[in-house]
Amino acid sequence: MVSREHKRTAALHEKLQQLRSITNSHAENDTGIIIHASKYIEELRQKVDRLNQDIVNSPQSSYTQDSPPTVTVETLEKGFLINVYSAKSSQRLLVSVLEAFEELNLTVVQARASCTDNFQLEAISVEGNDDIGGEMVDAEVVRRAVLQAIRNLNTSNTD
Repeated sequence: MVSREHKRTAALHEKLQQLRSITNSHAENDTGIIIHASKYIEELRQKVDRLNQDIVNSPQSSYTQDSPPTVTVETLEKGFLINVYSAKSSQRLLVSVLEAFEELNLTVVQARASCTDNFQLEAISVEGNDDIGGEMVDAEVVRRAVLQAIRNLNTSNTD
């Protein structure tokens, strides 16, 4: 019996010393170590609560807010492959980009879009038969038109 009790006491003492080490406690007795550990745990809990509150209260990081949208346009045989990515998403962004395609007389023949946390669009479009006022539609014209549509939307949202 004495041996079993001695093992339990030794194991408890070892665990208390580990706890003392982890919490950087200078307490000499078991009660002091436990009190210090409780305070340490409460401090950690408060830090976690503050960090969670900061995350909830703060807007998206400034990097996300200030990062410009990315638009890439590849020329295909009879149209374009257009990829749009924006860290910010809004209900009108997809409509705005599609209106830009329409102004360029581009018909979307296939598209995949996601507007959940950010905005992503991959679209394949072909040119219509109408002339758009003499301006040649090339990949750079499409890219600039999509970027301008996004800027116009962002400007109208801040007013």
